[in-house]
Amino acid sequence: MNKKKCFISFDYDNDKNLKDLLIGQSENEDSPFKISDWSVKEESDDWKEKAKNRIKRSDVVIVLCGEKTNKATGVSVELKIAQDEEVNYFLLGGYSNGKNKKPTAAKNGDKMYKWTWENLRLLIHGNR
Repeated sequence: MNKKKCFISFDYDNDKNLKDLLIGQSENEDSPFKISDWSVKEESDDWKEKAKNRIKRSDVVIVLCGEKTNKATGVSVELKIAQDEEVNYFLLGGYSNGKNKKPTAAKNGDKMYKWTWENLRLLIHGNR
């Protein structure tokens, strides 16, 4: 199976657990994707450039949305990079409570998808 290389954008301060769960799913034998890199948390002047390089090497960007994603500036920067570089992306609701927020860089037409194994498998392959 040809696995898609994914970059995960997530709110490092509030949703690291979501990233860990997604990485766990990527390790399933029948997973259609692998995690190539995820958000850069290093305090450096060039973190945006590092994120840009990682995003450009990815097939798709998964934006994990939690309850405070709308306040996570790094997620919006990474989403904007994906948009500018024309890298496919989708928004994935991290919690089933319905309180997930889109990043501020999300476009009006960007739909937030429910996180299920079947949805993830479809979304990874562009079914949006």
